[in-house]
Amino acid sequence: MHKGTDVFVVGGGPAGIAAALAARRRGLEVTVADGCSPPIDKPCGEGLMPDGIAALQRLGVSIPPMEAYRFRGIRFVSSGLSAEAAFPDGYGLGTRRTILHRVMIEHAERVGVRFLWRAVVTGLRADGVLMQGEFMPARWIIGADGSGSRVRRWAGLDVHRQIEQRFAFRRHYRVAPWANFMELHWGARSQLYVTPISSEEVCVALISRDSGLRLDEGLREFPEVAERVRGVASGSAERGAVSVTRRLARVCGGKVALIGDASGGVDAITGEGLCLAFKQAELLADCLASGDLAPYHAGHRALARRPVIMSRLMLVLEHRERLRCRVMRAFVREPKLFGRLLATHVGATSPIDFATNGLALSWKLLTA
Repeated sequence: MHKGTDVFVVGGGPAGIAAALAARRRGLEVTVADGCSPPIDKPCGEGLMPDGIAALQRLGVSIPPMEAYRFRGIRFVSSGLSAEAAFPDGYGLGTRRTILHRVMIEHAERVGVRFLWRAVVTGLRADGVLMQGEFMPARWIIGADGSGSRVRRWAGLDVHRQIEQRFAFRRHYRVAPWANFMELHWGARSQLYVTPISSEEVCVALISRDSGLRLDEGLREFPEVAERVRGVASGSAERGAVSVTRRLARVCGGKVALIGDASGGVDAITGEGLCLAFKQAELLADCLASGDLAPYHAGHRALARRPVIMSRLMLVLEHRERLRCRVMRAFVREPKLFGRLLATHVGATSPIDFATNGLALSWKLLTA
């Protein structure tokens, strides 16, 4: 039998490490187990918004400047129109997912988190976990094992209120960034994200509802980007992932709580998945330290409210080209409007400002 721990985290990705860091900062002993070996990669847009950077720093983690690329805002591109805005405060960071994972692990090891790599958790008990037949006692168990979470199923928390999915493919290109923005290009069947991740490399990610639409075919809808990466050496092989929008009936029960993709999720179009996990980690650690998980469910739902609203608004434009053109024209004519919506997106403005922005956009659409 293994030595016991206060908190046992199943899953050693960014969400699991964030939970471990937050718990350690509150004086709890933490063990993290994962069946893989670090660094763990995951196909994603590889951009951190300012609120995500701030949440990561509250956990004590900063990405070294030489291993990331600062970008100043977001640019939308659709049907020959382009609208951009700078973040109201701070900057975004583009960095390889493997770098983020390594930096988080290094900090977690420094503060005393115990890692068990290539350790497969095979079941739960009321007082701990089973790892290939061996038992480890734990006061609390955190499921951070991704969208297909076994912990969620074992704990009886796999009851859904909503579930949708889209499909993403990502590749890196060894070319200097052509903009100091994260770009979101809108096409008829998909969206394309371009994130600068170094002075010599960009991350290009395609997302759609078609599981068979791969990056090379999808790029045909985006000739401007296709031309920029034509003949450029790839910095990685194409990798795919599923972006799941999921809302669960409960995210905790007994001594078990879920975090990150295991606890639900919003569509990747928001770019807020990591930020949401980092904020969940802080909330969950407070609950663990107090000995009461009850506030976690309501707090978890409150944290997701803004990203959920923004993802729904953005996905309204997915297959409505005429509406998207009107929105883009409104943004071009009123750049400050796009800036205010971006501020809302990254949590820099209040719900009242969001409602005001919505009314302003509705008026501009009528006149666009």
